[in-house]
Amino acid sequence: MKSIALSELNTLIGEVILTEFNSTYWVRAEIASLSSRGGHGYLDLVEKAPDGTLAAKQRATCWSNVYPLLTAYFQDETGSPLQVGMQVLIEVEVTYHPSFGLSLNIVNIDPSYTIGDLAKQRQQVIQRLQQEGVWDLQQSLPLPTLVRRLAVISSQQAAGYEDFIHQLTSSPFAFSSTLFPAVMQGDQAETSILQALQQVFEQSDHFDAVIIIRGGGASIDLSCFDQYNLCCHCAQFPLPIISGVGHTRDISILDMVVHTALKTPTAVAAFLIDRFTFQQERISQLRNQLRQTANRQIMLRRHRIELLRQSIHMQSPERIYRKGYSLLTANGQIVRSIADIQRGDTLTTHLQDGVLTSIAQ
Repeated sequence: MKSIALSELNTLIGEVILTEFNSTYWVRAEIASLSSRGGHGYLDLVEKAPDGTLAAKQRATCWSNVYPLLTAYFQDETGSPLQVGMQVLIEVEVTYHPSFGLSLNIVNIDPSYTIGDLAKQRQQVIQRLQQEGVWDLQQSLPLPTLVRRLAVISSQQAAGYEDFIHQLTSSPFAFSSTLFPAVMQGDQAETSILQALQQVFEQSDHFDAVIIIRGGGASIDLSCFDQYNLCCHCAQFPLPIISGVGHTRDISILDMVVHTALKTPTAVAAFLIDRFTFQQERISQLRNQLRQTANRQIMLRRHRIELLRQSIHMQSPERIYRKGYSLLTANGQIVRSIADIQRGDTLTTHLQDGVLTSIAQ
């Protein structure tokens, strides 16, 4: 029986592949692993079946003459570097090496495919949250007039968290904040934030609101805030949640379901401080209004007292006497009619400057 060496067989396989796969192919796949060495990019690409099982897997390489240019182009277009878990559309050459076997050589990438896939996933999450009736639950929660006791979910090392705390402590108001540390981007972010929310829930009586903040980052770094589990949990959380996780052009699904969404940690701090400032100004206005009202009441009372004083003065006996009137009494009783007098009664006439006594005849 004729035999050949393994190297000869591999050479034959390489020749067949080179003959049959002599052009490039656009391939849809998910990045299962990604590493870089010596300027080259090494990837494992996978395809998953509808039930989540592995349908296909293949190694891929992007050589150093292409990899830096390709990754820079992808990041400029999407706002994020290539990452594990991304769905990508790549142009590849099929190659075969006698020692390393079959591999794909990446020569190009279409960033719009990745952006479109993320947009599709976002829309599916939004529709699911709406269908389940949890989309606007946070909006029904009352936000305290003065939000003072804060449960903050953030990374302690993040510049955004430091800016947030600095603004609060620099204000004239007595905020109380407790940090619940969490990973705020990457594969572990969703699980980490959910764990922090659970810790807050166990102490929910001690807080007025939950603050979820992070610093800067690329658009796709916000992907954890588009995940169903995190957004669903936040939508149903019993305390109002205020978020500051995005940029001026980015709105995550988390921003859509929480009570109040602001762009940055500093914007969240300003929002909280402004509520205190508004109430302080309102109290000052009410104090001034009360002082004006009190002054008006005092003036009205004084005016009424003066009217009463003048009325009493106008009706005083002394004033009546000065006009020539007199007061007649009989036996100490005021005489209002002739019928009130009996013969022999002692009559007293009261005048301005004295009294006269007489006997009734």
